[in-house]
Amino acid sequence: MAPRVLVSDELSETAVQIFRDRGVDVDFQPKIGKDKDKLAEIIGNYDGLAIRSATKATEKLIAAATNLKVIGRAGIGVDNVDIPAASRRGIIVMNTPFGNSITTAEHAIALMFAVARQLPAADASTQAGKWEKSKFMGVEITGKTLGVIGAGNIGSIVCSRAIGLKMRVLAYDPFLSKERAEEMGVTKVELDELLAQADFITLHVPMTDKTRGILNKEALAKTKPGVRIINCARGGLIDEAALADAIKSGHVAGAGFDVFEVEPATESPLFGLPNVVCTPHLGASTTEAQENVALQVAEQMSDYLVKGAVSNAINMPSITAEEAPILKPFIRLADVLGAFVGQVTEGPIKEIEILYDGQTASMNTKALTSALLAGLIRPQVADVNMVSAPVMVKEKGIILSEVKRDKTGVYDGYIKLTVTTEKQTRSVAGTVFSDGKPRFIQIKGINMDADVGQHMIYITNTDVPGMIGFIGTTLGNAGVNIANFQLGREKEAGDAIALLYVDGEVDQAVLDKLTANQAIKQAKPLTFSVE
Repeated sequence: MAPRVLVSDELSETAVQIFRDRGVDVDFQPKIGKDKDKLAEIIGNYDGLAIRSATKATEKLIAAATNLKVIGRAGIGVDNVDIPAASRRGIIVMNTPFGNSITTAEHAIALMFAVARQLPAADASTQAGKWEKSKFMGVEITGKTLGVIGAGNIGSIVCSRAIGLKMRVLAYDPFLSKERAEEMGVTKVELDELLAQADFITLHVPMTDKTRGILNKEALAKTKPGVRIINCARGGLIDEAALADAIKSGHVAGAGFDVFEVEPATESPLFGLPNVVCTPHLGASTTEAQENVALQVAEQMSDYLVKGAVSNAINMPSITAEEAPILKPFIRLADVLGAFVGQVTEGPIKEIEILYDGQTASMNTKALTSALLAGLIRPQVADVNMVSAPVMVKEKGIILSEVKRDKTGVYDGYIKLTVTTEKQTRSVAGTVFSDGKPRFIQIKGINMDADVGQHMIYITNTDVPGMIGFIGTTLGNAGVNIANFQLGREKEAGDAIALLYVDGEVDQAVLDKLTANQAIKQAKPLTFSVE
């Protein structure tokens, strides 16, 4: 029996035909995505669900999807899909991460021009029968400094277009290497330097805990007087109320917004302000982009349902059915090692070396490396997956190398990740025990044996008496329960580390109490996904 796919949002006939041509029974109901009750009533009849942004794949809908195997999102954003709920039900969630990059970059450039020349207001005035030529004095783009926050796939395209417009381009991106910046023709800077120098600022970063409110009141105060700000990335990156105040005061000369903190945006502090251009999340809204992502999602879903091939999956590695039983725990290990380094490394990464020792050297190391890179990048780019992670590493000019060797120690096989930044080299190694669970076996060259928990604390300190008691007492007084506590040291009175598996998230105030001890150099909270 042919697999069945429900298309609940608008896809082109060409995309729908791809399903049919590849042996998939497709039901095209582009209006049903907005009728959540009707959709929940029929979703149990399908193996696949193809959506854009109108359909909300909520936990309730997924619970009703008793036969669903894959959700395909025509586009990059998966905010409308409950990924944890889908993962728990064994449903693969796919997206199309690169289909609308050019379109979004072009929209950012278009908004920059519109704000520079006050085009919407001038158009409305002229069509109202006025001729207010002197009222709409603009500024040139040529020769101005553009600050690009986020130089990934979309941001790098914006940089290229801006250079073509004879702009000077500054780029802030923790993952951008100096070599890649030179290749792009941009100047890599820290955020404060970008804020102080840029005539125009455009954002192209995902929404994460680190980027939320990246342009808040304090950051906006550091910007150059007369700056113009563009946001085609995600709502919430900029404090809209603070920006509105900065525009009213005259410090910010204008803004172009395609995304908002609350969408659909029926109101905003920015609405009605002079020289603020707003569009209803049109970044991906071109005929070409919509067609590209539609064709891609149809191809990906068909390949999975007919052949079992997995690509651009948010919540599943790209591995074959034969490899799965052996590879799955090592995929998890690779992701954990990457996530560890990604959470404790603050500077831009220049080099990544992955060592496969023993039995891991004969596995599908491409899948393992992809999983490791996805874990490494995920703290900064939430929707990265095993397919897009290697591409992003390459685009950022990071040197990646793999080393494979026969068994050298007591473990049948292990993986070691070494990352080099401009300031330091950091390493972590791990293996999988007979229970199938990942373990840390070495950090910073210091041997240890530690479980991996959802919530952990990583502490580096000088090896002095009393540290175990101090750490335990501090956490105990704060009501933090320790599930596991592992220690290691380089030598007596030398560098030491502690890795704690705790029962919940730890407040920053507790971490501050730990680092108040002069012997503790850092105390980092870590979070790992739960299997």
